[in-house]
Amino acid sequence: MISKELLNILCCPETKADLILDGNTLVSVDKNTRRRYRIEDDIPIMLIEESEQLSLEEWTNIMKKYGKEV
Repeated sequence: MISKELLNILCCPETKADLILDGNTLVSVDKNTRRRYRIEDDIPIMLIEESEQLSLEEWTNIMKKYGKEV
């Protein structure tokens, strides 16, 4: 599991937006890119080309789940 200290330091490499820990992934709060980065063996894979772009609906649901304004 990623520590809160590490989560506070990490940001989206593409937009520098904050990230939300959602299960075993990190999701960017940036509405335009909607990137999701996976975590393997407690190590976040922060490569843009390895990330997934979420649909607007899926991203919105995740943001609402964690109380983020969309």
